[in-house]
Amino acid sequence: MPAPSADWLHERPQIRTIRAAACDVNGVARGKRMPIPSAIKVLKDGTRFPFSALNVDIWGEDIADSPLVFESGDRDAILYPTERGFVPMPWLEAPSALLPIWMFHEDGRPYEGDPRHALSFIQKRFAALGLTPVVAVELEFYLIDDSTRRLQIPISPRSGKRRDAAEVLSIRALDAFDTFFTDLYEACEVMDIPSDTLISEAGIGQFEVNLMHQADALKAADDAWLFKTLVKGLARKHGFAASFMAKPYEDYSGNGMHAHFSVLDEAGNNIFNNGGPEGTETLLHAIGGCLTALSDSTLIFAPHLNSFERLVPDAHAPSAICWAYDNRTAAVRVPSGPPAARRIEHRVAGGDVNPYLALAAILGAALMGIEDKIVPPERITGNAYEQDLPQMPSNWASAIHAFEKSPVMPRIFPQELIDNFVLTKRQELRDMDDLTKSEQTELYLDTV
Repeated sequence: MPAPSADWLHERPQIRTIRAAACDVNGVARGKRMPIPSAIKVLKDGTRFPFSALNVDIWGEDIADSPLVFESGDRDAILYPTERGFVPMPWLEAPSALLPIWMFHEDGRPYEGDPRHALSFIQKRFAALGLTPVVAVELEFYLIDDSTRRLQIPISPRSGKRRDAAEVLSIRALDAFDTFFTDLYEACEVMDIPSDTLISEAGIGQFEVNLMHQADALKAADDAWLFKTLVKGLARKHGFAASFMAKPYEDYSGNGMHAHFSVLDEAGNNIFNNGGPEGTETLLHAIGGCLTALSDSTLIFAPHLNSFERLVPDAHAPSAICWAYDNRTAAVRVPSGPPAARRIEHRVAGGDVNPYLALAAILGAALMGIEDKIVPPERITGNAYEQDLPQMPSNWASAIHAFEKSPVMPRIFPQELIDNFVLTKRQELRDMDDLTKSEQTELYLDTV
């Protein structure tokens, strides 16, 4: 992908303000608003803010015991534009653009606490073996009227009515918000987000959009991060909220971010395809790696207190460490379909994840399985919820501990990112005790 250029701005004189922003460990955009001349300067010279800015907690507060803050004098990093370049922000009234940036040391080394770099490192490891992951994500979210303390589906602009019912694959539910979804697809087009099919899901006002597969894991994560930002911003423009919170409603399904991936060799062949439905030995090794890392990486897929309300039996989200062919109760699923498209679906991540960290965890685990030739346990058949199977950590504190002490995570993530993420999650865990359930929901609803 070519380096971002000022030509993009010159060709769009209507753009008047720029946001230069990086993705922090929680998936939140952190950055600056600037005029056009300053943005053009950033293209060449970068911009600066503290290393600690990508490691704040979910409230945006410094981590009290982080070595990035007072211990080091809260030093500045330098941030340069990513390959993505300028992206329109169609949810704002004033014509504006976002310039995605990522963090480096003064001497040009990537900052290992930056989530985007974590995924870039994994992608480079695949490339060193002559391999290319092909990645797609499915993102679930709720449209919500949060104008009162009781969350509910918004009133349909078409009918003027509020329908409190889950309508799986309902065309009527899609048509009820047709103006919003039409604007969403148009916005995806101008932002170069390859949106595909849209369905109504199992919760009230819950929907899922598939993003097209990419032979570039960084582009796939960029798409997911930008899509979440777009959906939340555009919903507010339409007078309601959109949330990727893992479990906004106690009695309805949670939001997931399912990741699909295959791997190509240098000749462009899918190394998971053996011409039949079962896939290759390499497919099984990748599954073995994913399952081996799953318990220790649960914190990446369930990063918040609310995340664990989704990962419970009989709730359309996996809770057991297992795999299967075409079985949605399993954590790792091999979908049916043409052998040339043989792939793995990793179903654990919630909609509240950082897409860069989630894809790094998934692809890094698969790569470990391929390198070590890890043989997975026997596939399951039937309902995983009713079987005696090893379980992922069932609560946030256990997941933090497993991630921190894992012998596996340093094979996937830089140690600095592991340490930073643990400190961030421990502070969030501590401070969440001071909030009521309603206050927790209000915090997560818009933030994640």
